[in-house]
Amino acid sequence: MSSIPRRSLLKAAAVAGAAAQFSWALGSRDAQAAPTAGAADTDPVTLDWLEDGGLGAAPGSTVGVPWPMGAHQEDQTFALTDADGKAVPVQTWPLAYWPDGSLKWTAHAVSSGNGKLTVTAGTPAVPEKKVTVDSGGGTVTVSTGVITAKIGKNGSTLVKSVTRGSTEIAKDGRLVLIRQPEIEDEDQGAVKTERFDGAIDKVTVEQDGPVRAVVRIDGKHRKGDRGWLPFSIRLYFYAGADSFRMVHTLTYDGTQEPGKASGDFIRGLGVRFTVPMRDAAYDRHIRIGGEGTGLLREAVQGITGLRRDPGAAVQSAQYEGRKLPDPATWDQRVTTRLQYIPEWGDYTLSQLSADGFTVRKRTRKGHGWITAGGGRRASGFGYVGGVSGGFSFGLRDFWEKFPAQLDIRGAQTDEAEVTLWLWSPEAHPMDLRFYHDGMGQDTYAEQLEGLNITYEDYEPGFGTPYGIARTSELLFWANESTPTAGTLAQQVQAVRTLPQLAAPPKQLIKAKVFGPGLYSEPDRSTPAKAKIEDHLDFLFTYYKDQVEMRRWYGFWDYGDIMHTYDAARHVWRYDIGGYAWDNSELSPDLWLWYAYLRSGRADIFRFAEAMTRHTGEVDVYHIGQWAGLGTRHGVQHYADSAKQQRIANTTYRRFYYFLTADERVGDLMAANVDSDETFLVLDPQRKVRTDPYTPDRHALSIGFGTDWSGLVSAWLTEWERKGPKWEKAKARVLSTMEGIAAQPNGFVQGSGLYDLDTGKFAVAAQPVVGVSHLSAVFGLNELCAELIHLVDMPKFKEAYLDYCRYFNATKAEQAARYGSNFGSLILFQGHSRLDAYAAVQTGDAKLAKRAWEKFYDSDGYKESAPWRTERLTGPATLVEGSEASWVSSNDTALYGLAAIENLALLGDRMP
Repeated sequence: MSSIPRRSLLKAAAVAGAAAQFSWALGSRDAQAAPTAGAADTDPVTLDWLEDGGLGAAPGSTVGVPWPMGAHQEDQTFALTDADGKAVPVQTWPLAYWPDGSLKWTAHAVSSGNGKLTVTAGTPAVPEKKVTVDSGGGTVTVSTGVITAKIGKNGSTLVKSVTRGSTEIAKDGRLVLIRQPEIEDEDQGAVKTERFDGAIDKVTVEQDGPVRAVVRIDGKHRKGDRGWLPFSIRLYFYAGADSFRMVHTLTYDGTQEPGKASGDFIRGLGVRFTVPMRDAAYDRHIRIGGEGTGLLREAVQGITGLRRDPGAAVQSAQYEGRKLPDPATWDQRVTTRLQYIPEWGDYTLSQLSADGFTVRKRTRKGHGWITAGGGRRASGFGYVGGVSGGFSFGLRDFWEKFPAQLDIRGAQTDEAEVTLWLWSPEAHPMDLRFYHDGMGQDTYAEQLEGLNITYEDYEPGFGTPYGIARTSELLFWANESTPTAGTLAQQVQAVRTLPQLAAPPKQLIKAKVFGPGLYSEPDRSTPAKAKIEDHLDFLFTYYKDQVEMRRWYGFWDYGDIMHTYDAARHVWRYDIGGYAWDNSELSPDLWLWYAYLRSGRADIFRFAEAMTRHTGEVDVYHIGQWAGLGTRHGVQHYADSAKQQRIANTTYRRFYYFLTADERVGDLMAANVDSDETFLVLDPQRKVRTDPYTPDRHALSIGFGTDWSGLVSAWLTEWERKGPKWEKAKARVLSTMEGIAAQPNGFVQGSGLYDLDTGKFAVAAQPVVGVSHLSAVFGLNELCAELIHLVDMPKFKEAYLDYCRYFNATKAEQAARYGSNFGSLILFQGHSRLDAYAAVQTGDAKLAKRAWEKFYDSDGYKESAPWRTERLTGPATLVEGSEASWVSSNDTALYGLAAIENLALLGDRMP
C-alpha cells in the first residue's frame, strides 16, 4: 500500500464509523446494457507484421481484431487474403462480445502468408495441410500435416515423440527440476541436490484445428511422495508447420525463510528432449546460437582443419551441413584414420548474466571440457541432428531472463539429449528469501515508522514468494535434415522475436475499444502537439535505454522498471524499500499500452509485452492465501506487505490478451473473477483504521477507486469473453455500478460496504467525503470510459463525471458541492485527463480549459523541465550511460496517460 493514502487515512475511520447507518436499498431501476448500435462499419481490416520479415520460420501467428459495435454478429465467418488477393487459410474464434451480442474482438490464426493480410467477412480458406487432433487412449496425437507430435496424458513424458514423415526427430519431452535443500552463504559445506520430474495431472485439448491446435498440460514436479512447483504447459501447433511452440508457466510453492539456510532452492529448471541420432559421426551436426544470428557450426566428428585434407568439397559440405560423399572417395590418408578423430558429444552454452555467455564442449562424460567460444548475449538457439533429420530448439528472452543455459549431451551416441535450462544449474541457486530480518518492526506502529523512512510497508511473514509465477516461451523445429544457414538464421530470428500480426491503430480507434476517444494517432500538426509528442518519445526512449544501462534483466525481474531515482548516487533506488521495483504503481502498463494503441510501434509493443508477462505473473499471487492479490512496489517483487487488488488489476492484462489471444494471460484474467473474496482474507486498511473492523462477508469495506477498479475490470472482461462465470460477472458489474451511483456522494463517498453473496454495495445513509489521489490512477478513468460506453446507466455516468469535475476543482468549489473539501491532494497533472474526459462528455468549455491548465502547470512534468538526459561516466557510475534525475516512474505514467488522452479528447482545444 502506498504511504501517501495512509498519511491521509482516506477517512477510513469515518467510513467504518458510518457502517451502522448503511441500508441495503439500491436504486429503483436495474441497469441495462447500452442499446444496439446502428449501421456499423464492416470494412475489411488490413493487418501487418510488427517487424519486417513476416512469419519467417515461426509456426504461426494469432492476432486479435476489434470491430465496431453491431458490425458483425456471433455467427459471422471471416476470410483472409494476402496483398495479391490470394486466399490465406485462417481459423477464427470470438474473444469478446459487445453488450448487444455482436462481436467486439475476434482472434485469427494463420500459418502462412507474408506481407499485409486483409480480414473481411466471408468464407475462410481451408489449409491444404490441416492440423488434426486425436485424443484416443493414453495419447493426444497432433498432426500439422508435416510433423506429428504424440502428447502423454499421464506419467512424466509430456511429449512422447515428434516425427516427420516416418522419421522420429525427437522423443521423451519432459520437465526437469533440480532442488537444492540447503544454501551455503560461505565457502564451506557440501552441496547436495535432488532431481524432480514433471508429472502430468491433466491434459486438455483447447483447440483442434484446422489451422491452430492448442494442448494444455497441467501437473507438478514430483519425486517419491512429494509433488511441488505446479506447472502449466501449452503446446501450439499450426497447419503445415514443421515446428511447435511451448508456453511454460511455473508457480513457486516452496518454502524459503529469511535467516535459514535450508529450504526449497531451485538449482536448475529445464525442458529436456531426447533426439535419436542415426547418421555417421561426421554427418552429425551441432549448431549453437551466439550473438545476433551468429552460430557455432560444428560436426560431432569434424574433418576440417586436420593435418590431412579430405578435400575442399568434403570440408565445405560438412560446414554447410550436407551429407558427405562416401569416405572411400576422400583422401585415404583421412579415411583410414577416422577412428583417431575425436567425437565431440557434449556442448554447453551458459548465460549467467545479461552481459556474457560461454560455450564449452567435451568428448563425453568423465573427460575434460574445452572452451569453444563466448560472447555477450546469446540468442538461446540450438540444433542437434544430422543429414537424416534433426531438432532445433530455442528459448525466448534467453539472455534477458538469465541465468539460462543450453545443453547437448551424448551427440556421439544413438540418442542425444538436449536441455533448455530456464534457470541454469551453473548459477547460484534461486534465492527468494526476504532480504532483511525485520529490524524490530513487530507492531503496526513500528511498521508505519519504517514506512516513513524507507517507504517500505513491512510486516513479518508477508514478504514471501509463495504463489508467484513466471512464464517462458520456447520453440522447437523437426527438420528433415540439417537446415541451411539461411533457414537457421530464420529460426534464430523467430526465437528472438516471435512474429506478430497486428491490427492498425485506425481500426482500434474506429472500433472504440479500450475507452472510446481516449487515444488518437500521433499528430504533429501544430507546435504544441509536436512538443508533447516529442516529450512522449523522450520518455519511452529514456526508459528503454535505462533498462539496458541499469541491467533491469533477470528471470524474475525482466519486464519491470524502477520506481524512483537517487540523484545523489546516480542510480535508481534499487535497494530502498518502496522506491525500488515499480510493480505497476500508477499504471505504467497503461501508459505503454495506450502508447502502442495509438502508434502501432513495434518497440513499444515489445516493451509492454515484457511488462505484461512480468507484472501479471511475478507481482501477483496465484495460489495460497493471497491468491488474486498483487504486491506493492519494493526491493523484491513480493516483499511489501501491501497485498492489493490494484496490482493484480485485470485492466493491465486486457490489452495483450485482446491483441494476441494469449491463453496464459486469459488464465490470469479469469482467475481474478472471484477476487472479491480476497477482502475476507486481508484488510488493505488494517494498519490505519482507528475503529474496530472485522471483515464480514456481508459488509466488506471496498474502496471505489483502487479496489473496485481491480474487481470490475475482471468482471467486465469475463462478461465480454462470455467465460464460465460471465452471467455472475455481468451482474456484479451492473450491481456495483448501480451501488456506487446510489451513494449520497457517488464516487466521492470513497468506499462502501459490499455483500459477497449479492454482489451489491450497501447505500450509505449519510454522505461522506473520502477522496484519495490514488483512486483514479490505477485504470479507473479508462475503465469508466468503457463502462459508460457499454452500459446505459445515467446515474453512474453522472456520479463519475461529478468525480472528474471536482477532483481538480478548488477547495471552495469542492466544499460548495459536497459540504467539505477533499483535503490535501496531489497528482493533478495525471487527473487532468479526468477533466478532459468530463469536458467532452458534458461540453463544458471551462473543464476543457482547466484540463490543459492542470496538464501544463500543476505538478508532474512541466514544459520547463529539462527534457533531456545528462551523460554519466566513471567514476560517477558503474556503467556509462545517461540520467535524467528529474524523471520518476509515477510522473512518467501519469504524464504519458494524460498527454495521450488529453490530445485525443481536447487536441483541438489546446491553449
